[in-house]
Amino acid sequence: MGLFDKLFGEFVDVIEWTDDTNDTMVYRFERYGNEIKYGAKLTVREGQAAVFVNEGEVADVLSPGMYELETRNLPILSTALSWDHAFSSPFKAEVYFISTRRFVDLKWGTKNPLMMRDPEFGAARVRAFGTYAVKVADPLKFMREIVGTDGNFQVDEISNQLRNLITSRFSSAVGASGIPVLDMAANYEQLGDVIIDRISPEFGEYGLELTRLLVENISVPPAVEEALDKRTSAGMVGNLDKYMQYQTGVALEAGAENPGGAAGAGIGMGAGLAMGHQMANSMQPGSSSPSAEVTSANASAALPPPLPASKKYHLAVDGEAIGPFEIDGLEQYLANGTLTRDSLVWASGMDDWAPAGEQAALAELFSRSTPPPLPRG
Repeated sequence: MGLFDKLFGEFVDVIEWTDDTNDTMVYRFERYGNEIKYGAKLTVREGQAAVFVNEGEVADVLSPGMYELETRNLPILSTALSWDHAFSSPFKAEVYFISTRRFVDLKWGTKNPLMMRDPEFGAARVRAFGTYAVKVADPLKFMREIVGTDGNFQVDEISNQLRNLITSRFSSAVGASGIPVLDMAANYEQLGDVIIDRISPEFGEYGLELTRLLVENISVPPAVEEALDKRTSAGMVGNLDKYMQYQTGVALEAGAENPGGAAGAGIGMGAGLAMGHQMANSMQPGSSSPSAEVTSANASAALPPPLPASKKYHLAVDGEAIGPFEIDGLEQYLANGTLTRDSLVWASGMDDWAPAGEQAALAELFSRSTPPPLPRG
């Protein structure tokens, strides 16, 4: 091999980039001081774009494909270097590969709580976080505005700026939406779409496209969360009067099963809580219904139970049933002889008609009609 062949073999004749990372946005092809051979093979893979830079100025941009570098596919560079059609010498130029795929699962979130007016709670502070995806939409603009001469540009070099931009626009979107804090969970998707519409033009100024933005969570401070939990618990209880009655009943039942244990002691506690709740209601202005119920219950407990109703009998007279009569009402029929011990009577609860003398309830009636024995003189 001659000296010329040795030198010519040092020229770069294959240009490509295989990315084994998931966060590199721009990679400058390293020549290590060697020039690019005219007619060299350039491979641009799917999800990439190749940008030629001549003397610090962006020249040609090539999309995915395989190229043989010559005047017909590098028109801007050919003009800058004054190539003619017979040109075949090596040349110097920087080649930047730009990844045009999506960079996903990038994080965003509020560093400090956002102040907003809530229609239900008034002033409220909320925090929010989520993820977003971005891609290079305009390689030339991205090179000029962001990358510059960085030969190995990583996504985290711009993610902080993008996160701040998203957070700022999110604050404006939430404040203008008028959505209550408690209803925001049902509107995460709509909020994400609103933010994308608002900040896509600003991403476009960097040569980027915001392809997806997800709101994963919107939360309030811990003290507010605790208050909301208490409010939710009270709502689940519902009617407190009925709840206390139920709790008292449970305590009474448990105490009956174990009168000497802790459940028995809980009877007094449950009854005391119920009484305290009723007394509190009775002291409320305009709450006449609970106090009236307490007064009515006390009055009912002080009255004696009603006397049992006396038994009434039907009397069979000449084949017909007359009555019913109370026991005192049968005295007239006993006095005129219509009612005797053999007369058939019937009362509620008896299976069939039976002689009056066999009824224990009528025994006193017949004993009244029998005069006592005369005294002996």
